[in-house]
Amino acid sequence: MSSGQRDAGVSNPAHVAIIMDGNGRWAQMRGLPRQEGHRRGLEALRRTVRNASDLGIQVLTLYSFSTENWRRPYAEVSFLMGLLKHFVEKDLAELSAANVRVRIIGSRDDLAADLRRLVEHAEASTRNNTGLVLVIAFNYGSRDEIMRATRRLAAEVAAGRIDPAAIDEAAIAGQLDTHDLPDPELVIRTSGETRISNFLLWQAAYAEFIFAPVMWPDFDRAAFEEALAQYRQRERRFGGLAAPSDRSVGVA
Repeated sequence: MSSGQRDAGVSNPAHVAIIMDGNGRWAQMRGLPRQEGHRRGLEALRRTVRNASDLGIQVLTLYSFSTENWRRPYAEVSFLMGLLKHFVEKDLAELSAANVRVRIIGSRDDLAADLRRLVEHAEASTRNNTGLVLVIAFNYGSRDEIMRATRRLAAEVAAGRIDPAAIDEAAIAGQLDTHDLPDPELVIRTSGETRISNFLLWQAAYAEFIFAPVMWPDFDRAAFEEALAQYRQRERRFGGLAAPSDRSVGVA
């Protein structure tokens, strides 16, 4: 959809991105270790993938481990790395059978060799699937992504292959981890926090944001449908004018 074009009746988004937040607090509220919150969060992830497919979502991006999460205690980081391995090893066959295509975005430089191979296998073995595209943002930070894209463009300029004047939005977007994916129309963050935490800063420029109060382990079909219902009530103007009856003033 071009800038300024306006939806006449917003339907469900094609691409939903979710910041899966609240695992630790969910566990703490119940007197459980944080690891149990992460385990329940993995169950919510599986549930959400199934629900997204049922609800006709084409692309689902889940923010599972950020570049800043390395600052957490070593034991928790190791546990989260193990969860990704467990998810890929245990769920890949089921995802592939359901025609789900798996994509992993984020830097792979800091990943252990075995985990990197597993990630590459997950992508390669589902590459030809034509159903839901499941994007896992792992070791991902949007500033890091934009920095890596900028370095690649700078190298092309230095080599004389690109004229700096030719670098436009499409050139930058083409170097991002999501270069072959549509931008998200809806970003959901669970747990009631109201920040985006370095997630899809470029891609979410015109996304609708919903900050759901539910903790991620409790994010179920009803919570998903409620977020989609809120999205359908939004007016998507992309910087253009609202309908003549709407006298509101704003840049977007």
